Amino acid sequence: MANSKPARILAIDAFRGITILVMIFVNTLAGVRGMPAWMEHAAADADAMTFPDVVFPAFLFIVGMSIPFAMAQRQAAGDTAAQRWRHVLARAAGLLVLGVFMVNAEDGYNEAAMGMSIHLWSLLFYGCAMLVWAVYRFENKTLAVALRAVGAAGLLALALAFRGGPDGSLRLAPQWWGILGLIGWAYLYSTVAWSLTRARLLPLGALVLACTGLYCAAHTPALLSSAPLLGAQAENAVHTSIALCGLLTSLIFFGRGRDKPFRDALLLALALAVLAYVLRPYFRISKIYATPSWALYSATICVLLFAALYWVVDVRRLNGWTAFFRPAAANPLLVYIIPYIVYALMQLLHLALPDVLGSGLPGFLWALAYAMIVMALAAGLNRTHFTLQL
Repeated sequence: MANSKPARILAIDAFRGITILVMIFVNTLAGVRGMPAWMEHAAADADAMTFPDVVFPAFLFIVGMSIPFAMAQRQAAGDTAAQRWRHVLARAAGLLVLGVFMVNAEDGYNEAAMGMSIHLWSLLFYGCAMLVWAVYRFENKTLAVALRAVGAAGLLALALAFRGGPDGSLRLAPQWWGILGLIGWAYLYSTVAWSLTRARLLPLGALVLACTGLYCAAHTPALLSSAPLLGAQAENAVHTSIALCGLLTSLIFFGRGRDKPFRDALLLALALAVLAYVLRPYFRISKIYATPSWALYSATICVLLFAALYWVVDVRRLNGWTAFFRPAAANPLLVYIIPYIVYALMQLLHLALPDVLGSGLPGFLWALAYAMIVMALAAGLNRTHFTLQL
């Protein structure tokens, strides 16, 4: 996989596209009243997980799965090791920046001190982000550099303009990094792991255990008091363990010399589920607290889902239906931020959906329809060659 241009695996695109569709659906559904408990995020202390609680892990899992292909593609294109790592660091930094901006727009802001609506601030942020990370296809490279510079300057100005707290004294700062920021940390650590282990299964499996062990150590009072930095990285370690499971799955199915991938995937899923079961009495299942039992059970589900998808899509070649998901898979960042842009615009213009769409079956159907609309919009934007790329 590392020395030749990787083939396109339709199941990976389908997994990514389905994850994005479900993410939009569950995020929209979160504002709908009267939904059954299994369609809502489990409470932090519930010792349970629901269908929506697996969506974020699926993002992390597919990030890990994609690492060997992305690195092989860059190597096949002639990038040096230094160029590949510059890309990795730039991508991780971009995800962190986007995550910090997005999470600060959710809570803790002070519009009076900022002198503008948080929704206007958000729209300006998304506009600048698109300038920075758009894929420019015109030949004038100087113009592309200028547009990126304008976007970067705009992000800096918006960061300086942000004010938070009751008295407006707080500035833009990481709160919990946001979803994209957490993905950025997991991507960075997983790519480093891929390099250090030279894409070998056993060392990567050991790192999954190490990430899990780090969380356990960080939540042992005696150890935490002597090494407080453990606590700062505990949740990042758990998120990284999910991405590493995706990386393991990618190597199981597409690494050299792997002749029984479905058997090995089942063994991996079984091992993850057993470890989750063993740890659950000590670290209850919780997405909010990013516990290892939640992460390992989520990774188990993702391994099995991908194995099923790969069998249907790439082995049996029943893949015509995957065309619907390809635009989102090819342009995931843009599809991810579209709902946030729509929300900010509606709030700025004081627009609201009819009350009937806020509860029950109409709300459920609207959430599903909205997810489909965003996917269709992504397809239209792709046809215009408007894409974002970190």
